[in-house]
Amino acid sequence: MDHQKTDPPAPAPAGTRQGLVWDLPVRLFHWLLALTVLGAWITHELGVRYMEWHMRLGYLALGLVLFRIGWGFFGTRHARFSAFLAGPKAVAAYARDWLRGRVETRAGHNPLGGWAIVAMLASVAFQAISGLFNTDDILTTGPWRPAVSEAFADRMAALHSVNFDLLTGLIALHLTAISAYWLRFRINLVLPMLTGRKEAEPGSAIVSQRLGLALAVVLVAALLVAALIISAPEPDPAELFF
Repeated sequence: MDHQKTDPPAPAPAGTRQGLVWDLPVRLFHWLLALTVLGAWITHELGVRYMEWHMRLGYLALGLVLFRIGWGFFGTRHARFSAFLAGPKAVAAYARDWLRGRVETRAGHNPLGGWAIVAMLASVAFQAISGLFNTDDILTTGPWRPAVSEAFADRMAALHSVNFDLLTGLIALHLTAISAYWLRFRINLVLPMLTGRKEAEPGSAIVSQRLGLALAVVLVAALLVAALIISAPEPDPAELFF
């Protein structure tokens, strides 16, 4: 392979060293969400007998998204939205540099990756919420289906299907970006999400993972999902399936 066609990646700034960047809550969220989405797809493909598990995974996905939103405000330095959501100029500049073969070492997410995260969170959240109104007309009905009209439920079902295609595309783009960073720049984005450690400038590494606070955010997210399910209206007995 000819590596002379592109400029080499920008060298890491002097003094960089391996430091803890991704806290344990962020890493657990990342892999749990990946497994949850995969499991939701598998249970859907397996058919109506597994729809109860499909719904449970949907609840879990919604809880994970709520946790990540909370952690985006109260989490550690690089987990916060304020640390990685950049304006359009910064995003465009980073994209131009990337296409020219130049990337700078960053402790946290880059401007493109930051908005990709938001897009995936929004898509997963919509997929979980729209599923609350769905029914397979055989064994399983979403808890909030009785609260809406048939027309609204049909629209949610259609959007649930369309959004799944969008989510699949976002996941494919995410995996492609990971591969591209490795193939073009030899930057491994997977290992830091396992170990939490990556090249960071002095002062960029986190000194606390705030595990107690993370547990509190998890409990709040779980309570919100539980409240959403418990507060759903009782189904009409005439519409129950036996």
